[in-house]
Parts: sequence; structure tokens; C-alpha cells
Amino acid sequence: MSDVILNLDFTRGPGPRQHTGHSLKHRRFLQRRAYLERKGYLHRKQAKPVSSHNSVTHSGLGHRPQPKLTPQPYLKTPTPGQKPTHPSERSLLLSECQSGFLSFQRNSGGGHKGSSSFSSSSSSSAPRPSSLAKPNKCVALDCEMVGTGQGGKKSELARCSVIGYDGDLVYDKYILPPNPITDYRTRWSGIRRQHMKNATPFKLAQKEILKVLYGKIVIGHAVHNDFKALNYFHPQSLTRDTSKIPLLNRKAGFPEKDSVSLKKLTKQLLHRDIQVGKKGHSSVEDARATMELYKLVEAQLESEGATQTEEK
Repeated sequence: MSDVILNLDFTRGPGPRQHTGHSLKHRRFLQRRAYLERKGYLHRKQAKPVSSHNSVTHSGLGHRPQPKLTPQPYLKTPTPGQKPTHPSERSLLLSECQSGFLSFQRNSGGGHKGSSSFSSSSSSSAPRPSSLAKPNKCVALDCEMVGTGQGGKKSELARCSVIGYDGDLVYDKYILPPNPITDYRTRWSGIRRQHMKNATPFKLAQKEILKVLYGKIVIGHAVHNDFKALNYFHPQSLTRDTSKIPLLNRKAGFPEKDSVSLKKLTKQLLHRDIQVGKKGHSSVEDARATMELYKLVEAQLESEGATQTEEK
């Protein structure tokens, strides 16, 4: 057996123990923190000098006091395929949303209270109308009817026109009645067979018209006939019938209790002729005349109505 020679050098003493570094858990923590700092979710903090009262780990670094964790609000679970949101990212987004919401509240006054104060301040600076009826809340209505059924005795809607406060045309359509027309009444209605070719069906027209009339003061001459043709009842407090306004009769020189025709009132007060010729009436022309007649007595009529309401 051959001899084994060991060359041992005992001149050097034992070397220093190599530092193994931080624990695996601590290294993972540092990696996560570096990742969040690169993404901008966390701000880099300057290292603070280790104070004497801090405990020292085996690596010689002092423990920083951990911030208290506040409960996070409920956030919607990400849908399949959506990248889950990191807790720190959720906190950052939530803080941004909250700060934006608070700034919006400060700018707008915040909530219903702020909006009401804004509206009250703006309304106080705007001049009040002379009457209670606001122009954008007033429309004039006039309808033309045809005859259906045996002998054309039943009146059904064939045209409807709605005029705004300033005379602008809000609605004007020919309407196809549910029942076959047996009398067009062209001499008065102005309706002819060709007008019904592309006419709007009654049910659809009814929805459109009632949407226009909703919440508005409706002015008409013997307007109950128009409401009947529409199969509709408008609130009496929002209805103005120029055939039943004593002020108009008085201005025109007619007895206050008489029901004067629209044609006569227009001639006397507006010095204009309507409903002339053999082509029949125009619902647009009649509605405009009705609106103009109402505006002649609007201020006095609405102020008297307000006084009566206060007395009640």
C-alpha cells in the first residue's frame, strides 16, 4: 500500500466566517418592495440612522416600525382574463379617486345641498318673468278631426299641431285614426285622402304628443275637444281655454259669458283673418292665433290666478 502524504499548512489561522446575507423571507420582502418602487406604487424612503434603542438584527440593521394597516374597502373581484390588482395598487387608486371626488365636491358645492345653493344663487340673479307662466312651459294646441263610423258622426284625430310660446312649431303631423275614415270633413278640417298615405298611427302619435304636453301649460280654444280626440285629460290647473277667458271677451267687446269663436276673437284683437277659403282650417294657424290671444291677457290672468290660490 502506497503512503498518502498530506500537505497541511498550519501557518494561516482560521479565516473569517463568510456572511450568508439576509434570510430568505427578508430577501423576498426587499424584492417586492423594489418592484413596487419601480412601478411607482411606493416612494423611496431615505435610510434613517439606527438609534441606540432600536433592536439590532444579526445583519446589523435596525427594524423600522411597521405602519398600522387600515381595513381596505371592498373592491370588485377581477373578471377572468383580467390582471389582479395588487393591494398597494388598489390603495393608490382608491386614494386618487377619493381625492378627485373631494375636489369635485369643493368645486361644485358638493351633493344636493351644493346644487340647490347654486340654483338658488343663479335664479336670484336672473330677472323674474312678469307672470307665473314661464315661456318654456307654455304651448298652444290645436287638432283637426275627421269622421269615422256610420255617417262619419264619430270624430277622430287626423292632425295635431303644437306651437311654442314664441310661435315656433313644436309638433305637426297628420295622424291615421284607428277606424276607417268615412268623412274627411275637408271644408273644416283641411284633411284629404292623400294626407293619410304616410300618416302616423294614432297610438304612436298619442305617445309623442303627450310627451310634449307633459308638465306644460296647454293653451287652446275649446281645448276640451282636442283632449277628447287625444283620449287624454290634462290637469285643469295647467289648462288655459281662450273660449272661456272673460278678459278676452271684454277686450274684444263681447259679453264675458259668451263662448266666442276663435275666428272672431282673432279678427277683433289681432286684426287678422283666419279660417278663410275653401281649403279648410289650418291647425298651425289656429294654434298660433290661440297663443297670441293668450299672451294679450297673460300677465293679468296669471296674477289673478296666483291671488286666488293664495286666498285658498
